Amino acid sequence: MTTPSDPPPVCGVSQSILGQPWRWRALAGEGLDAGFRPDDLTDQLLLARGVARADLEQHRAPTIRGFMPDPSLFRDMDAAAERLADALAAGERITIFGDYDVDGATSAALLVRLLRQLGADPSVYIPDRLMEGYGPSGEALVRLAEEGAQLIVTVDCGAQAFEALEMAKGAGVDVVVVDHHKCAAALPVARALVNPNRLDEASEAASHGHLAAVGVCFLLGAALIRTLRARGFFAGCEEPKLIELLDLVALGTVADVAQLKGLNRAFVAQGLKVMAGRRNTGLAALAEVARLTKPPACHDLGFALGPRINAGGRVGRSDLGVRLLTTDDPVEARSLAEELDRHNEERRAIEAAVSEAADALAAAQDNRAVAIVSGEGWHPGVIGIVAGRLKEKLGRPAIVVALDGGTGKGSGRSITGVDLGAAVLAAKDSGLLVAGGGHAMAAGLTVDAGRIDALADFLEERLAADVARARQGRSLTIDALLAPGGVTPDLCDALEAGGPYGAGWPSPRVAAGPVRIVKADVVGNGHLRLIVAGDDGRRLKAIGFRMADGPLGQALLAAPSYRSLWIAGRVKRDDWGDRPQAELHLDDAAFADA
Repeated sequence: MTTPSDPPPVCGVSQSILGQPWRWRALAGEGLDAGFRPDDLTDQLLLARGVARADLEQHRAPTIRGFMPDPSLFRDMDAAAERLADALAAGERITIFGDYDVDGATSAALLVRLLRQLGADPSVYIPDRLMEGYGPSGEALVRLAEEGAQLIVTVDCGAQAFEALEMAKGAGVDVVVVDHHKCAAALPVARALVNPNRLDEASEAASHGHLAAVGVCFLLGAALIRTLRARGFFAGCEEPKLIELLDLVALGTVADVAQLKGLNRAFVAQGLKVMAGRRNTGLAALAEVARLTKPPACHDLGFALGPRINAGGRVGRSDLGVRLLTTDDPVEARSLAEELDRHNEERRAIEAAVSEAADALAAAQDNRAVAIVSGEGWHPGVIGIVAGRLKEKLGRPAIVVALDGGTGKGSGRSITGVDLGAAVLAAKDSGLLVAGGGHAMAAGLTVDAGRIDALADFLEERLAADVARARQGRSLTIDALLAPGGVTPDLCDALEAGGPYGAGWPSPRVAAGPVRIVKADVVGNGHLRLIVAGDDGRRLKAIGFRMADGPLGQALLAAPSYRSLWIAGRVKRDDWGDRPQAELHLDDAAFADA
C-alpha cells in the first residue's frame, strides 16, 4: 500500500500484474540517481546495495586482503589453531566430521587438503542423512575414538551437539567445533568452539555471522598457518597457499545461500578466479559432466555444481561429495562426478513427486504465517529443496516434514526479514522439538508427528507479525529503466562488474518499456516466451521460466497486441547463434495503459 510519504513508484506501477509496486532499489534522496549514467554504472550498483561512498574503491574489486579480519577476533580460534598445531607436531590421528551438504563437504575438503599439505593424513566421516541424521552423534564420535582418532574436528555442525560432545569427552577424544549455525546461550563442551554466531561473540566477530562454515574453516586455516609459522614449522618447507583453496570456499558459500556481502563477496569473487584455473581435479570433472565449458559464474555454483554435490547426501552416499573434492586422480574424479550426476537426476524425479504433494497440502491449509506440510514416506533428502520452492510460491516461510512412523524430519526455508532458525531453536528450547536449529533463512528439525500442529501454533504466534511486516513491505526493486534497445550484451558485461551477485547482494533488475507484445507462446516445460517491441523500434526477447501456467504467464498470453506494457527482470547474455544477444528473464510486468 502506498502512503503519502512513499516515493513515486517506478514507471507509475503501484500494482503490477503480480500485485506489487515497483520501487527504486535506492533513491536520489539517498545520494543516488534513479537510473544509471554510463560512467558510474558500477558505483551506482554498489551504492544501491548499501556500500558507503567512502568504501566504493574497496568494493569495486573485492579482495581477501581488503576484507579479511584477524582470525584471532573470534572466540576459541586461537585455541583451535593451537590444538591442530599440537596434533600435527605429535603426528596424531585427525578426523574431520562434516555435514552431508555442500557447505559440509567443502569445509571438510578444505581442511583435508590443507592438512595434507602440512604432512598429515586426516580421515573424513560424513554421517548418513537417513540412518544418522544431521550432526555428530555420540555413538559416531565414540566409535571414531575407539578406531584411533585423537582429534575430531566437526565442520558445519556441532554447535547444538550437547550429548554427543559429552560422550566424546567421556571417551577421551578432543573435539574442535567449527560451525556457523545459531547457538544457544549454553554451549556444548569442546576443546574449542569456533562460530561467529556464538551469543557471547564480540560485535566485530559477530558481524561475520553471515559466513558459511567453509568461510569459518578458511579463517581457521589462516590461524593455523600463522600458529605454525610462529613455531618455526616452515623453516625447512614451503607454506601452503591457502588462497588456492578459495574455489572450495566460493562453492560452499554460494551453495549454502550465504549472504554475498563483505568477506563472502571477496571469497566468491576470488574463488571464481581460482575455479576457472581448474586446479581441483574433482571440481574440473564435475564441471565437465555439468557441461560447463566456460569459466564458472556464481549462478553455476548454485544451480549446476552445488546440486550435484548435494545429491550424494540426498539420495546417494553421503561421502561422495567430499571424496570428489579431495581426490587428485582424474579417473576416480570422473567416476565420482558421473555418479553424482546420476544421483542428481534421481533427486529431480523424487523432488517433483514430493513437491506436487506438498503444493496440494499447502493449498488446502489456512493462510498461516508459516506453511507446514508433512507426508508419510516423503524422501528426507529433498524436503529442503521442496520447502524452498514452496516458500517462493507462497511468499512466506515454509517447512516440509518427512514422516517415518511417529517421527518427522523437517526442513524449512524463510523469507527476508523472518529469522526462522532462531524460531526453531526457541521451539526446541520450549520442548516442542526433539532437535532443531539453523540460521535466519534455513532451518532443520526433528519433531514427533503428534506435535506438528503444536509447532505450527508456536511459529504462528512467534513469527506472524514478522511475516506480516515482511510481506506488507514487499515490492519489486528496480535498478534501471531502459528502452528495449538498451538491453544489449554490453549492458550485461557492465552489470556484471557490480557482482558477484547472490543472496544478500541481488543481481540488478531492470524495467523496460513501454513495449507491445509481438509474439507470446509457451516453450519447453511451461516457460513463457515473449517478443516485444518498443517505441524506439527495437525488439527484445523475454523469458518467464515456469511462468506459463501462473498469473503472469496467463495475463501476458492473453494480452492483446495493442496494449502497452512495462516489463521487469534480469538481463542475461544469450550466446546461442552467430553473435551474442541479450534477453530479459522476467520477474513481473504491468500494463502501462491501465
